[in-house]
Amino acid sequence: MTRGPTLPAHRLPYLPKPLDAFNAAPADEARALLLHCLHSLRWSHRVADHRPYPDLDSLLAAADEAAYDLSPGDLSEALAGESLPDLPEDTYSAAHMALSAAHAAYEARFGHAFVIYLGDIHPDESLDRILEAIRSRLTNDPEEERVIAAEELRRLARSRLGTCLRGAGPCPSAAPPRGATSPNAPAVGK
Repeated sequence: MTRGPTLPAHRLPYLPKPLDAFNAAPADEARALLLHCLHSLRWSHRVADHRPYPDLDSLLAAADEAAYDLSPGDLSEALAGESLPDLPEDTYSAAHMALSAAHAAYEARFGHAFVIYLGDIHPDESLDRILEAIRSRLTNDPEEERVIAAEELRRLARSRLGTCLRGAGPCPSAAPPRGATSPNAPAVGK
């Protein structure tokens, strides 16, 4: 028995990737998206001004490089956009109180929100990790803590950008709320 001609392989039409849309977006839109992820005007402008990026790794490397060059004022601006991550609804009120007290002590000592990257921590362990880190970092001198906070902020921004521009999650809106410090934090769709 002979078979008929084989059909050509099915090809899906080209669908633009989120990075393609970011590269092609007007400068104001690209900066707004970056501002939501980075919380610093200078940081977001610097990354946006170097578009187009050939791939996500190049964009993330540019964001990292720009993060290392933040002035103390830029870092303060970025830290002002941060807050503690939301705890699960079933978290005991005592845990909320402990976290609130530890965060208040941290803010009083260092003048900005506590930031921590939780991307590689299981959600069941996040509360313990946050409390442990706040208590540990409260013993730092202000300059040492500023360096640690800047590194945690860089990791958070990298995670937010990756999530948005990989298309793995919703992209943030142009109006940044006081951001969350967890990559699992909700972001408004764009």
